[in-house]
Amino acid sequence: MHCKIDHHSHYSLLCPTSNRLTDAQDYQETGMTSYQTFYQQSINEPETFWGREAARIHWHKPFDKVLAYDNPPFREWFAGGLTNLCYNAVDRHLAERAEQTALAYVSSETGIETGYTFRELHAEVARFAAILQAQGVAKGDRVLIYMPMIPEAIFAMLATVRLGAIHSVVFGGFAPASLATRIEDASPTVLVTADAGMRGGKVIPYKPLVDEALGYAGASAPAKVIVVNRGLAEAPMMKPGRDLDYDTLRDAHLHDRADVTWVESSHPSYILYTSGTTGKPKGVQRDTGGYAVALAASMDYIYGGKPGECYFSTSDIGWVVGHSYIVYGPLINGMTTLVYEGLPVRPDAGIWWQLVEKYRVSVMFSAPTAIRVLKKQDPAWLHKHDLSSLRALFLAGEPLDEPTATWIAGELNIPVLDNYWQTETGWPMLTLCNGVEKKDVKFGSPGLPVYGFNVKLFNESTGQEVGPGEKGVIGVIPPLPPGCMSTVWGQDQRFVDTYFSLFKDKLVYSSFDWGIKDDDGYYTILGRTDDVINVAGHRLGTREIEEAVSSHSAIAEVAVVGVEDSLKGQVPKAFAVVKNPALLDDPASRAALEKEVIARVAAQLGAIANPARVYFVNQLPKTRSGKVLRRSIQALAEGRDPGDLTTLDDPAGIEQIRQIIQQ
Repeated sequence: MHCKIDHHSHYSLLCPTSNRLTDAQDYQETGMTSYQTFYQQSINEPETFWGREAARIHWHKPFDKVLAYDNPPFREWFAGGLTNLCYNAVDRHLAERAEQTALAYVSSETGIETGYTFRELHAEVARFAAILQAQGVAKGDRVLIYMPMIPEAIFAMLATVRLGAIHSVVFGGFAPASLATRIEDASPTVLVTADAGMRGGKVIPYKPLVDEALGYAGASAPAKVIVVNRGLAEAPMMKPGRDLDYDTLRDAHLHDRADVTWVESSHPSYILYTSGTTGKPKGVQRDTGGYAVALAASMDYIYGGKPGECYFSTSDIGWVVGHSYIVYGPLINGMTTLVYEGLPVRPDAGIWWQLVEKYRVSVMFSAPTAIRVLKKQDPAWLHKHDLSSLRALFLAGEPLDEPTATWIAGELNIPVLDNYWQTETGWPMLTLCNGVEKKDVKFGSPGLPVYGFNVKLFNESTGQEVGPGEKGVIGVIPPLPPGCMSTVWGQDQRFVDTYFSLFKDKLVYSSFDWGIKDDDGYYTILGRTDDVINVAGHRLGTREIEEAVSSHSAIAEVAVVGVEDSLKGQVPKAFAVVKNPALLDDPASRAALEKEVIARVAAQLGAIANPARVYFVNQLPKTRSGKVLRRSIQALAEGRDPGDLTTLDDPAGIEQIRQIIQQ
């Protein structure tokens, strides 16, 4: 197998009907180096701007119109064009870089390290697509993927979009009940899973969780389940007629290759579920053409990655970063994507830097939590390896605090750039686009609005734009740029009601985040306006956790808040009222009940949603109208002033919480 990585090549991405360059170098050569000029054109002349950027990808049929915006806030980018996400990520590179490594895979959990050239990746993906086709998957069908970080998971994603089908990747940490809700919403034709994953040397069985989830899902359960058997756990129980072994299927279809299905630019490529305040996850629906163009441009303008180089994102394919910058972005750009299964400190705290040296990584993407973990280790691990290939480190998923940013930037001596974006946007909406014009980093701020995003700060009550130094809700004036969500899967009205109902008299996309900007236009993120918390980059709805806590028979009422945490950014803490106060008389009984409640959350949502603590109280602080004062609870939990308490119906609840937290 050839695993050659060309670290020096660079080629221009040409439109089938044009020969003009479209990369950052082109702008610099023509004197268009001012980011402000560049940005303003994207806002004021979006059709000119994005029509030019569309030349970065292959179009089977050219689009008729850059932007169709007849039914705001719904929009269609590159209307009438036909393309395919898999073709742009894999097939089109075969002519020039067939023997370059496309996917390098390292598992520090199993010790497996391997690679696939673009030629080999194409064969595996086209074969997997043939397997899916044989199980009845066709254009528009859904394939649900519940997988650990293994190459077959990425084969499955690419194979799905190759057929014009729609994948829905569910993070392997979700419990059966959460997996079942996603199955019910997506109604997949096929589910792809594995026998097990591994984390920190511990085997985590997947197939039993899938079986339990399918039992909950009922009529929405898929007809077929494909199981990749890694040999990590006991041989998984296979249900005859439904469950199929991947290796057996691969042998049976060894020489089969499915052709590309060309789809409309607006055709859904995937559904990715994100937590919401309603308790029911939202299926973020992404298009095909707009997403491909947005990612291709971002690899140049934001990340500065060059074809032939290696890109290392430490995320998981269960999250949007994994979709955009483990799978599609690097591959569309002709880069090697380094896929890693494991922890940043196992087998030692130098594992990531060892991989940077070995694979000559030029661009790295991680999360602030991971860097805070590494900050606790001996910094000597950072200096044992040759990191000269690494040009920049990008961090996203949660706010990047200044001490962490300062530390890692000082240790690596390269630019460390914060990204602010969401599952809904699919790519950054605030950062520094150094591929257009180099700007100074201000630690603690992700930077400036990204081209295409007409970002403003709004007064939550009046809807008026606020000035520098004033707190406001971060919003985007539509149309949203390419790559952003098209709608909520199967729920167009929910898309409008959730994201565009912040103000009655103007159409604004709400990020649900507070922000502030300085005189230079740099933004700082201040926290959520809704009840979603961010735990180590994982968005969790407090309503979902509350429902899980309340399902315990002993609990009468509960409020869950996100509390600032030095390692994870935020952690959930629960304040629960029990039905029988006598249960709390004995400290041992109280401790046992807390363990039971946390176990209940883990069973329903997965361990990532576990409350750091469950505090038992006699009553929750409420207003006279019955609204729980969650912001006051959160403030007390973080050691801050709880604010105005004049609306409290009874001060006893807030005083008890104050005393419990001070103990």
